[in-house]
Amino acid sequence: MKVENTGEAFIIRLSPNSSAELAYHIEGNQMFLDSTYTPEEFRGRGLGAKLVEEAISYAKEKGLRVVPVCPFALEYFKKHPEHNDILSQ
Repeated sequence: MKVENTGEAFIIRLSPNSSAELAYHIEGNQMFLDSTYTPEEFRGRGLGAKLVEEAISYAKEKGLRVVPVCPFALEYFKKHPEHNDILSQ
């Protein structure tokens, strides 16, 4: 499953007219995970987690700290405390 980074969002194309997305923005050395969206018919397949994991990898590569803003990203970090070292204090 390929994840694209547009500079504003991580995107998984699901069909020509459908995609799962994680919107983000960067301020200084912080990457804010603003919102996630997966079309209803594709939910429960781990797409949101894949997007958050891609954002974590990108943040580590760029030396950024992560600020989870959207509820999905907040819940992801609660379930995966092994990634808490990347969170902004």
